Amino acid sequence: MKLAFLGLGVMGFPMAGHLAKAGHQVTVYNRTEAKARGWVGQFGGAQRPSPAEAAAGAEIVFTCVGNDEDVRHVVLGEKGALAGISKGALLVDHTTASAELARELERAAKGRGFGFLDAPVSGGQAGAESGKLTIMVGGDEASFVRAEPVMAHYGRAVTHMGPAGNGQLTKMVNQILIAGLVQALAEGLNFATRAGLDAKKAAQVIAKGAAQSWQLENRYETMLQGKFDFGFAVDWMRKDLAICLAEARRNKSALPVTALVDQFYQRVQERGGHRWDTSSLIHLLAKP
Repeated sequence: MKLAFLGLGVMGFPMAGHLAKAGHQVTVYNRTEAKARGWVGQFGGAQRPSPAEAAAGAEIVFTCVGNDEDVRHVVLGEKGALAGISKGALLVDHTTASAELARELERAAKGRGFGFLDAPVSGGQAGAESGKLTIMVGGDEASFVRAEPVMAHYGRAVTHMGPAGNGQLTKMVNQILIAGLVQALAEGLNFATRAGLDAKKAAQVIAKGAAQSWQLENRYETMLQGKFDFGFAVDWMRKDLAICLAEARRNKSALPVTALVDQFYQRVQERGGHRWDTSSLIHLLAKP
C-alpha cells in the first residue's frame, strides 16, 4: 500500500520502519527534517517537507506526535495532512491524546470524505522496536477492518474498542493502572530494602504469585539500581495523567490514587527527572 507516516519520534521511527520492511511504500514527515532523512537512509521510501505533501496520494496516513496541539498542527494546520489527504483515504492517529480531539478529528474527516481512527499504543519504545505494541482503536468498524492488517506489522494486539474516542479512553485506563502499579512497586521495593530483605530475591519470588505484573518483572532490577532510562519519560506520563484527570472531571469518576501519583511525578520533575522513566517514583522513597 501507499502509506504516509507523520512523526518520527522514539515510537514513530520504528513503527514506520516496520511498515517499510513489510513492503509498503512509505512517505514520511517529521518536524526535524534531519530525522526524516535518517529514516529514509535506513528504510528507503521518501520524505516530504510538510504533512500535506506527505499525505498526498496515501491510502492510509498515520500520525504519532506529542499531544493534542501537535496533532492539530500536523492534521488541521495550514499545511497539515487535511490539506493533502485524498478523498476515500484513512487517517489513523497513534498519539496519546484526548477523546475530545479524536471526536473532533472524526468530524473533520467525515466532512472531507475520508475515515478516521484514534489508535493510541502501549508497550513503549521497546514494543515499537520489536513490533509488539498493544493498540487500542476507536472509530467505525469498516475503517478498523481496513487498517488492522497494516497496524499488525507493529502491533501484537490490535483491538477495536468502539466509536471514535474509545481508543483514547482505553489508553487512559492503561495509564491510570500503570500509575498505581508503579507507585505500589516503588513502595514495596523500598520497604523490602529498609526491612533488611534481599529486595531482588523478594521481587523474584513475588513475581511468581498474585502480585505479578509486567512492571514488576521488567522494572524491579533497574529501580533497585536507581537507573531510570529504560522507558516512558515522566514528562510524557504527566501529560497523559493530565488527560486522564480532565476526562475524570467530565465523567465524574474518582481518581484519588492517580491524582496523588501525578503529584509524586511532579516532585520527580522538580528533582530534575523530567526524562527519567516512570519507575523513578522509587527515587522519592529511597532518597526522601
